[in-house]
Amino acid sequence: MSGALSPDDAIEAIRGTGGAQPGCRALHAKGTLYRGTFTATPDAVMLSRATHLAGSKVPALIRFSNGSGNPKQRDNSPGVRGMAVKFTLPDGSTTDVSTQTARLFVSSTPDGFIDLLKAMRPGLTTPLRMARHLLTHPKLLGAFPLLREANRIPESYATAEYHGLHAFRWVAADGSARFVRYHLVPAANENYLSPAAAHGKDPDFLTDELNTRLEGGPVRFDFRVQIAGPTDSTVDPSAAWQSTQIVTVGTIEITGLDTEREHGGDIVVFDPMRVTDGIEPSDDPVLRFRTLAYSASVKLRTGVDRGSEAPHV
Repeated sequence: MSGALSPDDAIEAIRGTGGAQPGCRALHAKGTLYRGTFTATPDAVMLSRATHLAGSKVPALIRFSNGSGNPKQRDNSPGVRGMAVKFTLPDGSTTDVSTQTARLFVSSTPDGFIDLLKAMRPGLTTPLRMARHLLTHPKLLGAFPLLREANRIPESYATAEYHGLHAFRWVAADGSARFVRYHLVPAANENYLSPAAAHGKDPDFLTDELNTRLEGGPVRFDFRVQIAGPTDSTVDPSAAWQSTQIVTVGTIEITGLDTEREHGGDIVVFDPMRVTDGIEPSDDPVLRFRTLAYSASVKLRTGVDRGSEAPHV
C-alpha cells in the first residue's frame, strides 16, 4: 500500500474530476440493485473450497452502474460500466466480486491512479497536465485502445462483458492453489451502440432496458476465471495476462429489481477485499488500497464509520 497517499486524499482527487455529489459514492454513483442467484459448476469446487462454489444455489445481490462519480451521468454517454456481485454464503456471511468493462486498470499503484486523476481535473490547463502525465507515464499510451473499448456504450447492461482487475488466490480442499482473474460474460451476445444510435437514447435507458428485459425472464452471466500463467503478474492490475486457461465456475442469474436494500441508513458496499475461506487477496497494492478508499467514501457520504465491517487489509 502507498505510504504517502491517504484514503481521504484519494477521495478528494476522485471528486476533483467533477460531477461528484454529497451523499453519493465517489465513483459508480449512478447504479441500480438487482436480486438473483449463483450456481457453481462442478469445475468450481476443484479450484476453491469456498462454500458458494460447492454447487448449491446461493442468493446474489447485483449492482449495475455507470463508472462516473456523477449520479446524474447520462446512460448514453461514453464511460466505464460496472457490475458488482455480493454472494450470500450458507452461513449468512457474504463475499464480493467487483468487475467493470475495463479489462485493465490505468496504473499499477494507487499513487499513479491519483496522479492521473489530478492531471484530468477540469480546467484550462488540463491538456498541458495530461501531456505532462503521459510523458512521465508512457505505458498509459498503450492502454488507450483498451480504455476506448471499455468506454463503449452497451445496448444493454446485459450485453456487456465485465472484468475483475485484480488477482485472487483460490485454494482448493486438497490445498492446491492458483491465482485467477474474474470475467463475467453475458449469455446474450455482446452488443454496443454506435455514437449516432446512442445519441437518441434516454438518459436512463440502460436501467429501463434491463428492467423491461427482466420482465421476459432472467438475465444470465457466466462467471469465468482466467488462471494465471507463470509469467502473469498477480500484483499489477495494469498488466495484461498471457494465459489462455479459462474455466467457467458458475452462472449468475438475475431475476429482478432489489427492493429491500439501501433504505434509510442501510449501506451496501461491494468490496473486492471481502473474501471468504478458499479465496485470498493478492498483494496487489491497488486492491488493498480500495477497501481503505471505500471506508473513506462511506464516511464522507453517510457519516458512518465502517469499523469492523470493513475487510482487514
